[in-house]
Amino acid sequence: MNDEVLHNIRSEIDRIDEDIIALLEERMALVHQVGKHKQKTQSTIYRPERENAIITRLSNLKNIYLTKEVITAIYQEIFAISRNLELPQKVAFLGPIGSYTHQAAQEKFGSMSEYIALSNISSVFKALNSKNVQYGVVPIENNTNGMVGDTIDCLHNSELKIIAESILPIHHSFACKSQNLSAIKKIYSKDIAFGQCDEFLKAYGLDDLELVSVDSTAKAAQMASKDKHSAAICSKIAAKLNNLPIMFENIQNDANNKTRFVVVSDFINQPSGEDKTSVFVTLKDYKKGGALFGLLQDFKSFGINLTKIDSRPIKRKGDFGFGFFIDFKGHYLDSNIQEFFKKRGNELKWLGSYVSCFEFA
Repeated sequence: MNDEVLHNIRSEIDRIDEDIIALLEERMALVHQVGKHKQKTQSTIYRPERENAIITRLSNLKNIYLTKEVITAIYQEIFAISRNLELPQKVAFLGPIGSYTHQAAQEKFGSMSEYIALSNISSVFKALNSKNVQYGVVPIENNTNGMVGDTIDCLHNSELKIIAESILPIHHSFACKSQNLSAIKKIYSKDIAFGQCDEFLKAYGLDDLELVSVDSTAKAAQMASKDKHSAAICSKIAAKLNNLPIMFENIQNDANNKTRFVVVSDFINQPSGEDKTSVFVTLKDYKKGGALFGLLQDFKSFGINLTKIDSRPIKRKGDFGFGFFIDFKGHYLDSNIQEFFKKRGNELKWLGSYVSCFEFA
């Protein structure tokens, strides 16, 4: 390709970029009108089901280079800018800055939203209840380590609802200021991360070093950045924020290590046709034989497809008690699910209905 051809192609790209900006300006003008209407009628700004419908429609066009993943990445940022144009967005998340939850929040709400890092999950719920923020982002489960009990407990004891979810691949990095592994005396990370990367530690003879457990992988990067004889197992974003060079990437045992995050707020989504519902079940006749079996039979008789069930300790007077966190296909407003709630409503706490982040098998 000669210089003249390359120049002509670049000129065409410049023209297209200008067209894109003009169309985005036109789109934002319409978004501004929608925002004024929503503020006048006190309607919800964030509409995950509407955003999902847009991405699905655009992904079904005959695109060659723009896959659904690419379209999603582009439009998530456009949606975030649009929401902030309608009303500035405040998002609380389980901190600190640079954590995987921070990354999950940014992927949902873009770079223009205001982010507030809080030290624990209950504080995120308190910030929502006090109206200091519009949205909260917290982890709910990891496919290696299971459910996050604090999130389940906070949902169970709150009127807030899950309004969206996201699945984030968890890729750990080994970062340090030293250029030689032999100079490293200690490694900082979250306790769970040490277990998720123990094969790497053993392979490189690092498992005998002092392993220092801290509150988060972001904190680990911060600590290691102050000591050239230490390292951190952390995320790439945490290493970058702390100017900590990465020596090894993707050191986790399981290449498919993923964490599911949920967005929590005080409104209810409308059905999208691709929904999931979460509930917490407290069986009234739990001492009776077959109580759980009877519940599962009801799910089947009402044509409800369970996708997850997990037990969780609850306080019962003078007894050890368990409730059940359950996910299933469908929306709370679907007729069969409404009928199910009529029968079992005194045992169910509805935690939210929202667009499912992945297709069910």
